[in-house]
Amino acid sequence: MKAELTGANAEQTIFLGDTVPTADLAHEKDFREKFDLCVSRAVANLAVLAEYCMPFVKPQKGSFVAYKSGNMNEELAGARNAINMLGGEVKQEIAFFLPDTDIPRSLIWVEKLMRTPQMYPRKAGTPSKSPLE
Repeated sequence: MKAELTGANAEQTIFLGDTVPTADLAHEKDFREKFDLCVSRAVANLAVLAEYCMPFVKPQKGSFVAYKSGNMNEELAGARNAINMLGGEVKQEIAFFLPDTDIPRSLIWVEKLMRTPQMYPRKAGTPSKSPLE
């Protein structure tokens, strides 16, 4: 099994040594649409996470899974169009509570159906400032 670790900036991934921002790697032919699975933790809005992650996932056989906190109904509804624009489709939301707590979490499973348009992800920071709708 081979794994690649990336981060939005060097401070988040300093333990990895030399790093390249995720948005830059997603445009490199050695990384773009080469992975069966991309997993992200709850660091941003789902539409933003999808824009950064979907370009790494293989079309027609890959998946993106986002680990999110809280109730995802509104955020998921707002991100569906962005996910579709990026070549994906939401397949399942798994809502649960952390063990022995009342803290809600969700796993959002997105299946990659088509290639992500080459223009995505946009320049680092742009997806957060102007999320796809």
